[in-house]
Amino acid sequence: MLRWLLGVVLPAAACQDAEPPTRYETLFHKLDRNGDGVVDICELQEGLKSLGIPLGQDAEEKIFTTGDVNKDGKLDFEEFMKYLKDHEKQMKLAFKSLDKNNDGKIEASEIVQSLQILGLTISKQQAELILQSIDADGTMTVDWNEWRDYFLFNPVTDIEEIIRFWKHSTGIDIGDSLTVPDEFTEDEKKSGQWWRQLLAGGVAGAVSRTSTAPLDRLKVMMQVHGSKSEKMNIYGGFRQMVKEGGIRSLWRGNGTNVIKIAPETAVKFWAYEQYKKLLTEEGQKVGTFERFVSGSMAGATAQTLIYPMEVLKTRLAVGKTGQYSGMFDCAKKILKHEGMGAFYKGYVPNLLGIIPYAGIDLAVYELLKSHWLDNFAKDSVNPGVVVLLGCGALSSTCGQLASYPLALVRTRMQAQAMVEGAAQLNMVGLFRRIISKEGIPGLYRGITPNFMKVLPAVGISYVVYENMRQTLGVTQK
Repeated sequence: MLRWLLGVVLPAAACQDAEPPTRYETLFHKLDRNGDGVVDICELQEGLKSLGIPLGQDAEEKIFTTGDVNKDGKLDFEEFMKYLKDHEKQMKLAFKSLDKNNDGKIEASEIVQSLQILGLTISKQQAELILQSIDADGTMTVDWNEWRDYFLFNPVTDIEEIIRFWKHSTGIDIGDSLTVPDEFTEDEKKSGQWWRQLLAGGVAGAVSRTSTAPLDRLKVMMQVHGSKSEKMNIYGGFRQMVKEGGIRSLWRGNGTNVIKIAPETAVKFWAYEQYKKLLTEEGQKVGTFERFVSGSMAGATAQTLIYPMEVLKTRLAVGKTGQYSGMFDCAKKILKHEGMGAFYKGYVPNLLGIIPYAGIDLAVYELLKSHWLDNFAKDSVNPGVVVLLGCGALSSTCGQLASYPLALVRTRMQAQAMVEGAAQLNMVGLFRRIISKEGIPGLYRGITPNFMKVLPAVGISYVVYENMRQTLGVTQK
């Protein structure tokens, strides 16, 4: 909130005793497009746009809420000045928080230390790259004047913002349920941005999963029936599904997959916040390890509560035309013929899969981030949308690759009762049977359509997520 304005305006306010007040006037007049002595939201938007950096809707509202003392919907020069002075202290505190030895300069070692406190580990070389983008005199240190001048026309206002460039985006949904929950700042929680972002992510996930549902159902079919015939490939699988139930059958089970997004996201977010509080002391920043443990436990909690829906999704996807009239009919028949225990078949391998998925996802993401900073970061630490999407997709894919054998065993256990003549084996028994009859490749049946859906899922969810963010008025990070 207010990141750009803080970066543009506060530097001017930082040395008000040393510089004439005409500097404020010059900036105010640039924003006062019609010269009537006041600035409204439209003028602020146009003025900042003409300077090359537009401001987000939420930030504009907060500017006027904070600065508009007389509540007339406009900022006059006095209100504008007061607003700057009030925020000057925050800008100075941000600088001092990084200046660990209080020598008036920020060094690479201080950036490393500050980022470690904020939960991000980087090398000294990477910290020097960050310094280079701010350092004006080539001393490889940043003093207050350089800090102030750099943030005059830069959207980043503090070092903590760098972490947010590397945040896993809530909007990227590749159809799995094992991802570590997203981080939200205290300001986002207080302003209500968090639920808007979760809602945007939920809608994006629903559209993405629906768009890639045929590939997802093919993956399930290959996991369950692939061992029956070595001939089941992507083309043969699609042809078999269409022949059995028509084009609409390609989306069988998708409704349940979409419906479970809401309860799963809500439980995971709530549990994640609770586990973070248990693992960290008050005021302490959440590090990578704490995030991994909290995320894994939150994922396990969410999976425990919504797991029956996972079973229903698999049964519907594997079911034949006319076998079930819908999700509730499927649940009723399972309860009648197999009892409550059937709703938790495959629960153990599903739970075990969370740890390798979340751990490898985070580890690969950190590795890719470090590689980009070491080799490609020059004038900016912002990697851009394409790099972020690529890193997120690749790290999630690696996580899926590691946990896939457990996911396959889980799916077979969920569907065992539907496979004619199949013995009801436990997790260890299924692993032994698959390896003895199909070898190691048998643990990866269906992984090709699973990987095929990653790129379209990421692309679709990102586009929908960004559009939903704009619709809901979520501020750009």
